[in-house]
Amino acid sequence: MKVVYTDGAPEAIGPYSQAIITGNIVFTSGQIPIDPATGEIVGDCIETQAEQVMKNLGELLKAAGSDYGKAIKTTCFLADMADFAAFNEVYGKYFVNKPARSCVAVKTLPKNVLCEVEVIAEAE
Repeated sequence: MKVVYTDGAPEAIGPYSQAIITGNIVFTSGQIPIDPATGEIVGDCIETQAEQVMKNLGELLKAAGSDYGKAIKTTCFLADMADFAAFNEVYGKYFVNKPARSCVAVKTLPKNVLCEVEVIAEAE
């Protein structure tokens, strides 16, 4: 296994890695809308937060030698399922290959953000 690290995505806020590669598969940890430069939450609406989450995921995928087009499966967590349609608008701009996906509403997310996404993708 290989640990993936990039300063283009937020530091882990617990005892875990940003991503792990095993074989030719990368598993990202869930990303929330933290600006890696400031450590602050970006935005207060689902669209802005989802954009930051996608940027963070893109940086992790790039550091792993992958990209959105190599995504196999995503898992999406929403604080409110009423945000589903707006979240999908942002998500769909990045995951145009339509990987398999689960999307669930949860009671609370870290730092009370509105969304979190993790990805499994092919890596180099």
